[in-house]
Amino acid sequence: MLPAFLTTIFFSLSVIFAARSARLLGGQTANLGRISLATVILAIWAHCFGQGLHGGGLPWFFASGVIGFGLGDMALFGALTRIGPRLSILITQCLAAPIAAFAEWLWLGTTVRPLDLVCAGVILVGVAVALAPDHGMNVSPRTFWIGTLFGIGSALGQASGAVLSRKANEAAALTGYVIDGGTAAYQRIIGGLLMTIIGFLLLRRTLPKDDTPKPADRWRKGGVFVLGNALAGPTLGVGCYQLALRSTPSGLVLPIVATSPLVTIILTFFIDGTRPTRRAVIGGIIAVAGAVAMKILQTSH
Repeated sequence: MLPAFLTTIFFSLSVIFAARSARLLGGQTANLGRISLATVILAIWAHCFGQGLHGGGLPWFFASGVIGFGLGDMALFGALTRIGPRLSILITQCLAAPIAAFAEWLWLGTTVRPLDLVCAGVILVGVAVALAPDHGMNVSPRTFWIGTLFGIGSALGQASGAVLSRKANEAAALTGYVIDGGTAAYQRIIGGLLMTIIGFLLLRRTLPKDDTPKPADRWRKGGVFVLGNALAGPTLGVGCYQLALRSTPSGLVLPIVATSPLVTIILTFFIDGTRPTRRAVIGGIIAVAGAVAMKILQTSH
């Protein structure tokens, strides 16, 4: 379970770095920069110290990247622009875990103990309490339902990506390879990079052209946050995420990872001084209680 907890911390740091790099460079540029840089870092690791592009799990890891990184993130972007970040993340995080658990049981035959499922449910309840919108949304019903459908698509993408990674590890083991987290992240990010480039090119055509020259120091300042995002998110975060999925069912890993927005709230308080709301604190306590209980059960088991 330790890799799942490390994933949560790295993903939370990644969100902070991503926000700062996006403010300096623009969202699409910062995202493409961090994916490209992470691909180079992971390629060095995989080809020098890992298994490179070997192993029977490569097609599955590639598909996981296309669906999780690509289609899932595109759907999340569609939700964010319609129903806002809190509800989008809430739908994604709270639906991805049960969808993944059901799909993994149906396809791979993975079962989870009832007590572990209860703990996972407690974690997701805490996340829901902390992230649920405070007031009624000021959007039309049509926009709300379209955004909700995009959020469900994002959850399906995240869940499918996790289950495909589990399948990839099984396929790699059958060919005699034990894929480390860094190599798994590399084989997965190739599909993610492809989809990110396609999305970048498509969105760039729809955005208005900015003729204002960007100061040279934007990249000097923003490059540090792009590097931090690349290391914390697609490199170390996804590496730990893949390591967690290698030995733990996705239905248990995803609830732990779902607490990353709560960790981000805590980190933002220490970094920027932004105080969390009372409900965020209550939801965080509930989620942490569920995570601690799950850890104790895993240890005793």
